[in-house]
Amino acid sequence: MSAALQEVAEGFSARFRKLAPRLPGSAEARQRAASAFRARGFPDTRDEAFRFTNLRPLADVSFAEPDGADEAALALLARVPANEGPRLVFANGRFRAERSRLPEGFHVASFADEPMLDGAVADESAPLTVLNTMLAEDGAVISVPEGVDAGTLVLVSLGAGEAGRAVDFHPRHRVILAAGARLALIEIALGEGVYLHNPVMEATLGVESRLLHVKLQNESTRAFHLSSLHVGLDARATYEGFSLVSGARLARSEIHADIEGAGAMLAMNVAQLLDGERHADITAVIRHLAPGGSSRQAVKNVLTGRAQGVFQGKIAVDRVAQKTDGYQMNQALLLSDEAQVNSKPELEIFADDVKCSHGATVGALDPEQLFYLRSRGVPGREARAILVRAFLAEMIETIPHEWGRSVLENAVDSWWKDRPV
Repeated sequence: MSAALQEVAEGFSARFRKLAPRLPGSAEARQRAASAFRARGFPDTRDEAFRFTNLRPLADVSFAEPDGADEAALALLARVPANEGPRLVFANGRFRAERSRLPEGFHVASFADEPMLDGAVADESAPLTVLNTMLAEDGAVISVPEGVDAGTLVLVSLGAGEAGRAVDFHPRHRVILAAGARLALIEIALGEGVYLHNPVMEATLGVESRLLHVKLQNESTRAFHLSSLHVGLDARATYEGFSLVSGARLARSEIHADIEGAGAMLAMNVAQLLDGERHADITAVIRHLAPGGSSRQAVKNVLTGRAQGVFQGKIAVDRVAQKTDGYQMNQALLLSDEAQVNSKPELEIFADDVKCSHGATVGALDPEQLFYLRSRGVPGREARAILVRAFLAEMIETIPHEWGRSVLENAVDSWWKDRPV
């Protein structure tokens, strides 16, 4: 770890020592995480998992604990797409009950009231989760009973700096679906100013349950978004994830999935829209630990300016996971000569009866397609936008949730308004 990142890590460790007496949940789990964080700190580019993503910019900012006022963050609620259904609102990491609408038919609580850290990940393989385990103060606890179709729940995370200072917050979310349960979770993250948002979500999917997870990450372009998702799937469970990354100065989204039951299925679809000098990283580790499971990873990047995109995808197949079907694909459109993408697909297979494959493509817009549109009177800027939208449409159109699909479609359209393409 570099000296600059070491100083940042020491600041967070000092914060933990100050807050430890009042932090909710297992003190033992917190202390284990704090010990692991002190020993490891922030990873640097010498760490293979962070080879393409340098966290050094964190050292340029002095982060502080939110003061609890949250007015600037709450003002962003007006930018959240209208929906009359249940929603949970978090401002600078804190649950705001007065701005939320609680659902009926299943259990929802705040992490501050029902902290769940006993089974928390606190090992060196997930350093961002370790930091969250150390400092998490609030979050959502969602539990759907056996056989219940819970419908749609919107999870809104709003972030904003306070009075000229940068803040950091580390919400801890937990989703538990019992056998046969169903939930469509629409997650929206918005922000203004400089801050660090380091959320962790742990999802436990019971036998034949199904979680549809649609996420819009549209944080402030001066913010840092470091998120981790940990999913465990029992037999014949299904996780379908659709994410659009269009915000944050530096973003890293980690997905750790354990397919623990026979016949379980995981699909992860991500689109990244990056401009300027922004950097976004999708890192996924899918572990097949039972027979007959399937996984699909599809990541599309659209990069302009000097933006950098990263995809690291690993499929690990255990010896007992026969009949596994795994697939991953990364595609990138580079709209400028200075944009850059790094792709690292990886297969680690110990079973002998599997079907696993991966691929990656990098290219620019097709000049013949551009000529076709221009020859029919479409202006150059609009023609390029049409082709980029078509590149993303194949993924977004497959979202099996009308409102969730419209949220991502509108975000894509808004992203292009003030950007030359």
